[in-house]
Amino acid sequence: MVLKDKKIVLGVTGAISAYKALELTRLLVKEEAAVWPVMTRSAKEFITPLSLSTLARAGVSSELFELTEGSKISHIELAQSSDLIIVAPATANIIGKIASGISDDLLTTVISAAAAPVLIAPSMNCRMWENRIVRENVEKLKKLGYLFAGPDTGELACGYDGRGRLANVAEILDAAEEALTIKDLKGEKVLVTAGPTREAIDPVRFVSNASSGRMGYALAKAAKRRGAEVVLVSGPSYLPKPSGITFVPVTAADEMRDACVRYYPQSTIVIMAAAIADYRPTKSYPTKVKKDAKTLSIEMERTIDVLQYMGRKKKNGQILVGFALETENLEENAKKKLNEKNLDLVVANTPLGLDSLTNQVTIINKEGDIEVLPLLGKIDVADRILDRVVRMRD
Repeated sequence: MVLKDKKIVLGVTGAISAYKALELTRLLVKEEAAVWPVMTRSAKEFITPLSLSTLARAGVSSELFELTEGSKISHIELAQSSDLIIVAPATANIIGKIASGISDDLLTTVISAAAAPVLIAPSMNCRMWENRIVRENVEKLKKLGYLFAGPDTGELACGYDGRGRLANVAEILDAAEEALTIKDLKGEKVLVTAGPTREAIDPVRFVSNASSGRMGYALAKAAKRRGAEVVLVSGPSYLPKPSGITFVPVTAADEMRDACVRYYPQSTIVIMAAAIADYRPTKSYPTKVKKDAKTLSIEMERTIDVLQYMGRKKKNGQILVGFALETENLEENAKKKLNEKNLDLVVANTPLGLDSLTNQVTIINKEGDIEVLPLLGKIDVADRILDRVVRMRD
C-alpha cells in the first residue's frame, strides 16, 4: 500500500466537480493515508467543510492565519509535514496563481512553501482549458516538475462537450501512488500482455477462457508507476484502459502474436500474463450457425505458441516472464514451462485467480529458487513480481 501512513494535503477549489473530492478523500483514507483537507473560499460554495472533514477524519483548514497545535502557523506546518499535495479539482484560477507564484490564500501559500510533490487535477470549461494562457501555465508547471492527472474529455456541467472534465477519481489515486513510488524501472521499456483471446466459431460465437485481464493490467499500471515506459497488449476485457500507457487491443491469438512481434524487439522487460488460446476452430463460419442439428462437432487446431516464439528470439539483456496456470503438479509443470520456453521467471497460479481481485502465486527463477506468495490483491502481486525482476536486472 503505497499511500499507507503518507501525509497528504488535499486542496479543493471552486469547481462544480468539487463533490468528487469527497470520493477521492474516502479512497485515500481507505488506503490508510492521513488526509489534511484545505478548501478555498469558493470551494465552500459547492461542498461543505463538514462533509469533507467527516470523510477525511480531520479538520478542514481554509484560513491563512489559522493556528495549529503548538502555535505553529498552519501553512508552514502543512507544507513541512506533507508527503504529497493534491489539488483536485484545480480551476484555471488556482493553476494561474501557482504558475505565477501568487500566494494569497492558505492553499497557494502551502504549495509555495512545500518541498513535497504537487499533483494537479484540472477541472474547467473546455474553452478555458484551451485558452492559450492556461495552456502556457500548465506547460510551465510541468517543466517545473508539477504533476498532472487529466483532464478528461466528455460532457461538461455547462453543457459543452470537450476536454476539461476532472479526471476519474481512480486515475487521480493512481497518479498519487505514482508520485510517491520509487522509480526503479525508469528507462525500462516494459511489454505486458493481458486478458483472454477469442477464437471465432461464427460471427457471434467464439472459444475463449475466464481471464479478466486484471493481473496483466495490474502489472502494466505498477510498471508505469515505477517509472517504466509501458506497452499493454490486451485481449477483450471490460477493464478501463489505463492512462499513460500505450494500449494495444487485440482479439485473437494471431493478433496477440502480431502485436508482440511488433513491440518485442525494443522491449527490455516482457511479462506475458495473457491467457492466449491454445486451440482455435479450424473453420470459422461466415454466418451464424443455426441450431438445426442435435449435435455440433468443431475441429480444433493449435494456435502459435507466442511465448515459445519470444523465448527463441530473446536477446541478451532482455528479461522474459511467463505465467503458468496449472490444476495439478503446480511447481513441476511451471519449471517445465520455464525451461522449455527459455524464461527468466515463471509465475505459477491456479484457476482460483481467474476473474478475481486476488491471486496466490508461486514465483520460480532459472536457478530453481521458489517463492510462494500468500493470497494478495493483484496490484500487490504485480509489485512482488516486479521486485523480483528488478533484483534480477540489478
